[in-house]
Amino acid sequence: MINKINDKPHRRYNILTGEWILVSPHRTKRPWQGKTEDKKAIQTESFDPSCYLCPGNERASGDTNPDYNSPHSFINDFSSLLPDTQLMGYEEGLLKAETEKGICKVVCFSPDHSKTLPVMDVEEITKVVQIWKKEYLELGANKDINYVQIFENKGAIMGCSNPHPHGQIWSQSSIPTEIQKKSRQFKQYWDQNKRSLLSDYLTQELESEERILATNEHFVALVPYWAVWPFETMIISRRHIQHIGQLNDEEEKSYAAILKILTIKYDNLFETSFPYSAGIHQAPTDNSEHPEWHFHMSFYPPLLRSATVKKFMVGYEMFAGPQRDITAEQAANRLNELSDQHYLDKMTQ
Repeated sequence: MINKINDKPHRRYNILTGEWILVSPHRTKRPWQGKTEDKKAIQTESFDPSCYLCPGNERASGDTNPDYNSPHSFINDFSSLLPDTQLMGYEEGLLKAETEKGICKVVCFSPDHSKTLPVMDVEEITKVVQIWKKEYLELGANKDINYVQIFENKGAIMGCSNPHPHGQIWSQSSIPTEIQKKSRQFKQYWDQNKRSLLSDYLTQELESEERILATNEHFVALVPYWAVWPFETMIISRRHIQHIGQLNDEEEKSYAAILKILTIKYDNLFETSFPYSAGIHQAPTDNSEHPEWHFHMSFYPPLLRSATVKKFMVGYEMFAGPQRDITAEQAANRLNELSDQHYLDKMTQ
């Protein structure tokens, strides 16, 4: 039945949020007369004296970065959340608000200004995974922190204010909306089946092989069946773990290896430093065990037709619900056609 509807307008169900997405594969045939731009050159300088994140440089706050030689984290100088916020609420009629405590950190992936994840080696990426793990455990141990969101905005079109490869960690006292959605879905499935929702989904995906992009002993990268963004992907741990703090040494290396393969494929797609927002979703740190939760990471890239033509959520998507033109299977085929070797490496051979 699935094959019969794949070339027709249809809806797909997101098992992680309980929401639906409209898929319109016939629209890929429409002519494009929209915006085009010149392709931007990839960053090559190892050090930028004007960069706020390079080792030894002064940041906008006036603080000076240490001369770090591995991934480095620090409190965000312009944090969206503050740890000393006084807790209070406000309610008047239909108007309601409450203050929020939190700690926001920046993670510089490398001292090298030009080294994004796909051009780092696996050992270097493993150190990024390890600092994510360290921050999750340390921030999550704070009694005022009930969720730790690790994410990366890559590229200026994703709102990244500094080109030095880095990510962020926002930890906060409340449970964010997207996590609440997934918690409900995970728990409902766990209560009914005593199995992980993503473990069973992963078994089905590995059997079909239609949307699989890369696999290793501990992780699988795929295009989720319900993907919204044109080249959206997900990394899922084979072992049913709740959070990054449970990764063992071998799993840290495997996670780094699959991160490298996936991000290389992204760069190779349009031969550019591929922009995206990527985030890790994992169990809350609210002192509950959360056996229902399953560690995973999602990538939401905006590029659609070229290195410069972006997909925006507009019109129907803003006022009704998410919609996509190319199917998840078509996107997986495009990505699977690409080499695991970075296009810049090929140019230098």
